[in-house]
Amino acid sequence: MPPWPVFVGVGAVLGSLSGLFGVGGSSLATPLLSVLGVPGLMAVASPLPATVPTAVTAAWPYVRRRNVRPRAALWSLVGAVPASVIGALLAHLIGGGPLLIASGVALVAVGVRVLRPVSDRAHRVGEARRRDRPMLVAASAGVGLFTGLLANGGGFLLVPMFLLVFGLTMLEAAGTSLAVVAALAIPTTAMHGALGHIDWSVAGALAIGATPASAVTALWAQHKNARRMQAAFAWFLIVSGAAFILYRLVA
Repeated sequence: MPPWPVFVGVGAVLGSLSGLFGVGGSSLATPLLSVLGVPGLMAVASPLPATVPTAVTAAWPYVRRRNVRPRAALWSLVGAVPASVIGALLAHLIGGGPLLIASGVALVAVGVRVLRPVSDRAHRVGEARRRDRPMLVAASAGVGLFTGLLANGGGFLLVPMFLLVFGLTMLEAAGTSLAVVAALAIPTTAMHGALGHIDWSVAGALAIGATPASAVTALWAQHKNARRMQAAFAWFLIVSGAAFILYRLVA
């Protein structure tokens, strides 16, 4: 494998994405780490420990600008945390290949939908859905299951869920996702760490690069046009989905 500064650079890229879009960047981390020689499940799970400090650091500017919905985050965790533990336990039984391809297809499809503006009516309907706590918990449990299976923070599904289903703006979706990701990554990291899926030296280098980068881009994101941020996020999903699929086909 290459020297640790290379992984610090990869971490900086992932942290930048986290601050901008409220995601952990795992969709890009796994193929990048695989190319750099990190084997198998370690390429999938090693970005996880860096997710906690990165998400906490990135979330702070969103909190200061009131772009985090605490109740939505808390109810999301009620569904997502136990489901993420189950997903982590099932990961080695199901195998990464089919999951990566399915996730890639889902990301491309969601990205295409996110490219379309969210209408005022859809926003109002989403706000009503958000008050339906069982629905919010159930939807978050689905995200948590994928989070455990794919060993990521879950932001790549949380942000579209908050944006398209539960009526948050792009900045609110990103900020609320970061709050959920910071907490959700803890049990997922613990489970994959206990199963021996994490290369801790790689994880540490990623954290060194990701944490400061996420702070810078999160501050920058607060001053950007919401519509342009949504379009940029949509293209990020599409590229990430393609990366999932390509990684599996050539791995």
